[in-house]
Amino acid sequence: MSRERALILDFGGVVTRTLFETHDVTERTLGLTPGSLTWRGPFDPASDPLWVSMQNHEISERDYWLARAGEVGRLVGEDWTDMQTFVRRARGAEPDLVLRPEARDAILKVKAAGLKLAILSNELDLFYGVEFRRRFPLIERFDVIVDATYTKILKPDPRAYEQVLAELGLARESCVFVDDQQKNIDGARAVALPFVHFDVTRPAEGYAQALAMLGL
Repeated sequence: MSRERALILDFGGVVTRTLFETHDVTERTLGLTPGSLTWRGPFDPASDPLWVSMQNHEISERDYWLARAGEVGRLVGEDWTDMQTFVRRARGAEPDLVLRPEARDAILKVKAAGLKLAILSNELDLFYGVEFRRRFPLIERFDVIVDATYTKILKPDPRAYEQVLAELGLARESCVFVDDQQKNIDGARAVALPFVHFDVTRPAEGYAQALAMLGL
């Protein structure tokens, strides 16, 4: 296998812990009563009919998070109309709390081996904000960031995958793409990009599989 290889990561849920996993942090930061936030997405679909609707393609992922942002904003007596406000108010002051430990380990291992790293996200700056991204741990280790906030090309559009491959300057067979959304995995399959369908409830397994595919 050529040493010119790359790990391509989705951001939200793959590099970061999900907002489902940090309800306690959100509640503490916003001064909400513990247990105020009950929606658990993939960790408990029965608790979250809106998540099920998103998985059934009845609403978009962006619509889902805008709805949740509005709900949490109302709990603190404010009108939140974008995801950036939600993230900044909930946990933006402490980006270290958001980085998955498994992601940290994988990023460091990939760079130590001399491989490339990329982010392919539909909403990195849209959801998290520019300042959050600039302060995010290890963000400087990424060689390429392709963010549909600016490109306006959302996964699973084939052009999104082709753009990150072009910016990496690598053949698709030399890369592994990791994402937690089935539709984005379907997009990778359609362009013959090797992939790992990341399960946010079992992050260690997902990263172990991706690293093994890269020969690490």
